Amino acid sequence: MLRIGTAGWAIRREHAAQFPGDGSHLTRYAARLNAVEINSSFYRPHRPATYAKWARETPKDFAFSVKMPKAITHEARLKGTDDTLHRFLDECGALGSKLGCILIQLPPSLKFERGIAETFFADLRASYSGNAACEPRHASWFTPDADALLIRFHIARVVADPAIAKTAAPTGGFQYWRLHGSPRIYYSNYENDFLRGLAQQLTGRDAWCIFDNTALGFATANALELTSAMTCRRNPHRASPLRPPAEDGR
Repeated sequence: MLRIGTAGWAIRREHAAQFPGDGSHLTRYAARLNAVEINSSFYRPHRPATYAKWARETPKDFAFSVKMPKAITHEARLKGTDDTLHRFLDECGALGSKLGCILIQLPPSLKFERGIAETFFADLRASYSGNAACEPRHASWFTPDADALLIRFHIARVVADPAIAKTAAPTGGFQYWRLHGSPRIYYSNYENDFLRGLAQQLTGRDAWCIFDNTALGFATANALELTSAMTCRRNPHRASPLRPPAEDGR
């Protein structure tokens, strides 16, 4: 199952015509894209009733990825988080079957310490068995020892762009891609050649692909372009939305 979406579901004016005109932003968004990443959960808790409302506003085959609170990842730094973690899981668990993934983004200063990571992942897995993805941002997490721990707990290491380390690669069968924009994080657009290559890499994968280059609205455009490109790969007779380069290279 390939899921493509953006960080958040805001629909900017320049993209409004590509979505249905009726309903909430989330309902309109979910009519074109099959996944979204909730980033607001990183900053503040949401009531179970709020998650349940979001679930009701989306189609049956839609899924949410929910970013773990910074109170766990950045403030507690994965230590002594039992109560906070279980409260978070209870809250987002109200999404029911539409809870598609938990995203664990770590601060750049957080080094891999096997004992701390092992305890935290074991606690997470004791209460949650679904997809989980970890986005470490310290080079010490890109080692065989860290890989082995992530594989043991069935947690994907995020494939990020820009990459944190040259060895940044998927861990295990499930993949989670976070495309922040390159060369300028959050601002840069992804051009046709990149999206074509990405479509090839994602074909046949059990993966999420989230565009986080939201500052100028490119995330929405890129997610729609990639969705259409993947549809064309499944149906070669359909015209691709990605324009081929001109004969003279222009």
